[in-house]
Amino acid sequence: MEYQITEAQSKKARFPHELFLINLITNHILLFVGLLGMMKTYPVLALVTPAISVVVLSYLLIRGRRELNNESWYVMVHWQLCMRRSRFFVGMILFVALVIAALILSVGGDANQLKPGHYAIAGVAFLPSMFSILALIVMESDAMHQAKSGRVPDGMLKRFPNPEQSTAE
Repeated sequence: MEYQITEAQSKKARFPHELFLINLITNHILLFVGLLGMMKTYPVLALVTPAISVVVLSYLLIRGRRELNNESWYVMVHWQLCMRRSRFFVGMILFVALVIAALILSVGGDANQLKPGHYAIAGVAFLPSMFSILALIVMESDAMHQAKSGRVPDGMLKRFPNPEQSTAE
């Protein structure tokens, strides 16, 4: 459904989508690929991408909870949409972390004992997260466009009905 919104509302509604997209594109694609070559020498660099992501996602989730009390219903709905997708992405990160932890524990905690089969399993665990990143980039790009043009997805309208619309009827 389309709504008449101010430029300030549009800007506030776009902000969570922009921040989430920056995390996905800059951190999970560009930075991760940039650090990939150095991870063999400095394995701790593998923690940079998830650490940055945890900070950004934590901010989105904490602020999204606060935005439930926002005076602008439109801005609140877009924060909740981004928050929902952020929760999904946190689940994907936890899944990959659990698989990697299980692999390291399977060799007694010594990462030097990992065999090619272990790396293959880790690669297969990364696939769903990579597909999720690509899908979330498309979805958040669309959500950012919707936030700019005054639209709210139907699913979010059902979850968070517009109080002004229900009192007018």
